[in-house]
Amino acid sequence: MVFWDRLKESLKGVRDRWSRGISALFLGGAVSEEFWVDLEDLLISGDVGVDLAEGLIAELKEYAKRERLSETSQLRERFLGLLEERLISVPKMGEPLFMACRPSLTLLVGVNGSGKTTTTGKLAAQYVKQGHRVLLAAADTYRAAAIEQLKAWGERAGCRVIAQAPGSDAAAVVFDAIQAAKSTGTDLILVDSAGRLHTKHNLMEELRKLRRIIDRELPPESVEVLLVLDAVMGQNGFRQAEAFHEALGLTGVILTKYDNTAKGGILLAVADRLKLPIRYVGLGEDIEDLRLFAPRDFVEGLLSD
Repeated sequence: MVFWDRLKESLKGVRDRWSRGISALFLGGAVSEEFWVDLEDLLISGDVGVDLAEGLIAELKEYAKRERLSETSQLRERFLGLLEERLISVPKMGEPLFMACRPSLTLLVGVNGSGKTTTTGKLAAQYVKQGHRVLLAAADTYRAAAIEQLKAWGERAGCRVIAQAPGSDAAAVVFDAIQAAKSTGTDLILVDSAGRLHTKHNLMEELRKLRRIIDRELPPESVEVLLVLDAVMGQNGFRQAEAFHEALGLTGVILTKYDNTAKGGILLAVADRLKLPIRYVGLGEDIEDLRLFAPRDFVEGLLSD
């Protein structure tokens, strides 16, 4: 099944709970004040955000006026185009991990329960399958279960895992992983960090320590920091992203559990308000369900009839 078809199927829940209402507005009828009010209400209720909702509607109104359109069905394609334009205007939208140098390193961060360890394992399996030498760093030293889970992913993917005992210094784990990667010709290091509340200063400072170790040992062009964001979090996701971005300088977002959210606009809002690219989207439990984000496929799948 091609990605567009898989996306439409995976986004069924989002469509049923949110975007079906938006699609219905464009099926026909007069372009009226009620139409604009309903569209704005649906966008905001779906976590698109007030500013983006108002901006999209202002552009769509101008288009309708300029083209002298009176039927809502005549606006559907332009609305899809506006959504796509907002997404592709963000650099590196939907791009895979940077691998300009050997080794390259990607640090995955986020709050508890966002799916970091599983996402790390899925990325490892995908890149090993592509022929890359991958090394995993179990820097979530707070939870023994996280270390064991990452080791299981390493065995499944066929890649080495650098780990220490629970409670060890996460920075030491990352340092050891970088040294091991340098000595073995590893292409990619994937670092699974501990989940932490973005409001806890001491926990965020530990992440800054990891970043300082990484920056000391590797050139900046070889380093990625990706926020693993649970789509179900809604507007709270912005506060997470803002805090992690300020602390670490994010290079993108991986949106997980997107098929479980009732508010599909979170993806649009992250890209528009934070100017951070959505790199991957998680649409299920299988390895293949972590996919590179494709803006047009996403828009078509989200608002398909």
